[in-house]
Amino acid sequence: MMEDEELEFVEDLEAILHLTPEVQLAIEQVFPSQDPLDRADFNAVEYINTLFPTEQSLANIDEVVNNIRFKIRRLDDNIRTVVRGQTNVGQDGRQALEEAQKAIQQLFGKIKDIKDKAEKSEQMVKEITRDIKQLDHAKRHLTTSITTLNHLHMLAGGVDSLEAMTRKRQYGEVANLLQGVVNVLEHFQKYMGIPQIRQLSERVKAAQSELGTQILADFEETFPAQGSKKSGGPSIVLRDACLVANVLDPRIKQEIIKKFIRQHLSEYLVLFQENQDVAWLDKIDRRYAWIKRQLVDYEEKYGRMFPEEWCMTERIAVEFCHITRTELAKLMRARAREIEVKLLLFAIQRTTNFEGLLAKRFSGCTLNNGPGKKPETPLEPTNPFLEDESGEDNVSEKDEDLDRPKKPKAPDNPFHGIVSKCFEPHLYVYIESQDKNLGELIDRFVADFRAQGPPKSGTDEGGAVLPSCADLFVYYKKCMVQCSQLSTGEPMIALTTIFQKYLREYAWKILSGNLPKTSTSSGGLTISSLLKEKEGSEVTKFTMEELCLICSILSTAEYCLATTQQLEEKLKEKVDKPLMERINLTGEMDTFSTVISNSIQLLVQDLDAACDPALTAMSKMPWQSVEHVGDQSPYVTSVIMHIKQNVPIIRDNLASTRKYFTQFCIKFTNSFIPKFINHLFRCKPISMVGAEQLLLDTHSLKTVLLDLPSIGSQVVRKAPASYTKIVVKGMTRAEMILKVVMAPHEPSVVFVDNYIKLLADSNPETFQKILDMKGLKRSEQSTMLELFRQRLPNPPSGPDAGPSLSFSAPTPEQESSRIRKLEKLIKKRIQ
Repeated sequence: MMEDEELEFVEDLEAILHLTPEVQLAIEQVFPSQDPLDRADFNAVEYINTLFPTEQSLANIDEVVNNIRFKIRRLDDNIRTVVRGQTNVGQDGRQALEEAQKAIQQLFGKIKDIKDKAEKSEQMVKEITRDIKQLDHAKRHLTTSITTLNHLHMLAGGVDSLEAMTRKRQYGEVANLLQGVVNVLEHFQKYMGIPQIRQLSERVKAAQSELGTQILADFEETFPAQGSKKSGGPSIVLRDACLVANVLDPRIKQEIIKKFIRQHLSEYLVLFQENQDVAWLDKIDRRYAWIKRQLVDYEEKYGRMFPEEWCMTERIAVEFCHITRTELAKLMRARAREIEVKLLLFAIQRTTNFEGLLAKRFSGCTLNNGPGKKPETPLEPTNPFLEDESGEDNVSEKDEDLDRPKKPKAPDNPFHGIVSKCFEPHLYVYIESQDKNLGELIDRFVADFRAQGPPKSGTDEGGAVLPSCADLFVYYKKCMVQCSQLSTGEPMIALTTIFQKYLREYAWKILSGNLPKTSTSSGGLTISSLLKEKEGSEVTKFTMEELCLICSILSTAEYCLATTQQLEEKLKEKVDKPLMERINLTGEMDTFSTVISNSIQLLVQDLDAACDPALTAMSKMPWQSVEHVGDQSPYVTSVIMHIKQNVPIIRDNLASTRKYFTQFCIKFTNSFIPKFINHLFRCKPISMVGAEQLLLDTHSLKTVLLDLPSIGSQVVRKAPASYTKIVVKGMTRAEMILKVVMAPHEPSVVFVDNYIKLLADSNPETFQKILDMKGLKRSEQSTMLELFRQRLPNPPSGPDAGPSLSFSAPTPEQESSRIRKLEKLIKKRIQ
């Protein structure tokens, strides 16, 4: 009961002395201390455990109790001193508060005096500045009145002079005066309610209307619509009239320009009518030669008549282009059957050349549409689609000329398509022609391959990219450049579809179609033949030439894969942005990836099949009757021989595609090691000596496989870590299997535990195979399997785990009981 009362008292005391975190933090800042008794989260049990970590330390409990009592007495003295020192604090605090209140009252009185004086000063300043503000307003109104009267005088005089000069056709003086009158009239917009001002404004509008009508009549008289251009140079009157038209309604200027250009191009419409021979595409050069002469004639006769900012030369050229595009489109619709590829390309070439000439001569400021896309940034030249695309604008049907105009005209040429757009509906002729040409090209590639045969081993051609691949992509580049100059719209999408079609045909007809065919049979080979020394040529499936061909096809497919990706990027750069999403060559890239995968699989199958008879011989050897351990077995020699025959050839021919040679090594290892382990399970029964011989053979194969990437090479390279990990993991398992087989099966528990430790395989079938390899009877195997199932859940299954002993840590209940016993002992000693 007394112990319970003490516990309740301690709990009540703790509740009273519990401080908030803010108060506790303030106390720690004022009185920093490292004493555990001063911590807010003080735990008596932990403190006692610190003082008495072991039962032996309880021997000095009296000394600890005396130290604590001494601390308590010293703390009581400190508390007593502090309490006595605070006796007079309340009286001193009240006196200090009264003095502070008096000082505040005095300060408030001084502030009030200063505020009163500031208000009086402000009132005085307002009285002084009142008269100055009135004078400022009067001055402003007077200045405005004088300015308005001056403007009114200028407006009245200007209107009278304008009307007089208009009647006399003095356009030079009118041009300067009219702009001034219009500017002055803008100042009177807010005074339009005054009748006199409104009357002057109406007179200005009437003069402007009269000037517009008069100038149009003068131009109509000088340049009649039906007749030819008036002989002689341009008159000074018309030049000044153009200056006046700049100030008038913009419609007057547009009407002058429209009439002059229509009259200037009237001859063109007659010369190149639809029924004229010169109108057809084969004589399209004459159209552009005619406009060149006309522009030169205009510059000589009328260049100074129109203001420079009117850009009349460019306007004439632009209108010519619009007319030409309309007329050519109408003509080609009527004679669509007569359009041939060469004729179409000739016309497009001459037209794009003319558009490039316009871009060099004019800025394109009169065109409504702005410049096209941003110029594309050239990439590194790793294939035909990444070469530097800089050159001239001229396009020729020859390859060297076609390689020059690399950049599409849309980004740099504002005139791109202004005429050549009319050819776009007829580009199907070009697309069909390219479809036919590419079909013939693929057929030629097939015929050339059959005629020339596969690359010869031991030559530079072995493992190299097929020449036809480069020819195909060079032709693709030529077509892409041509088509991008013709159009960046739907024809580019149609051309992309053609590209996709023949990329797939090249992959299947040239690459996959020429891969050597494999045979799954291993006929003609017996165990006795494998144990002989001269079995090499009988085992190899593919000849050296065929291995070189497979490597060459693999390298070609890799080149096609990379180049197709770049082709897709270039097509997206050259096509219009809304159509970019429709260009997708992923399917074709997947096709080349499939060819690469099939080629690697063929190489793996070939070497794998060559090693199969040796593994079969291994599984049929009488391992129970082996009497001594010697050098590596003949089947190991056979496997190593096949590896040394194939791998150097494959490595040398895949020197340019190192990553795929690594894939070949990994795939072969992933195929060979499981097959080797399966054949290992078939070696039964095995004696102790036989198991040792197999372990030696396994180590030899492991060494060869680790050295596989550089076997037979003068330059020794470290194998990739990923490959080494696969070999070590797989062959280590084979070694562990043989070590388990070598272990005695008595006592059974030790054998089962050793199996679980070494193999970490919980599959009973694997354990059954181990027992078969040891040659145990069925009754013994049944007992072993039952024991295996019983022991499986309890022992650790990891390869590094093993039976070990460890002391268990005390449970929380045991720890709590030990602390309670220690508390009781301390309380008794204190009492």
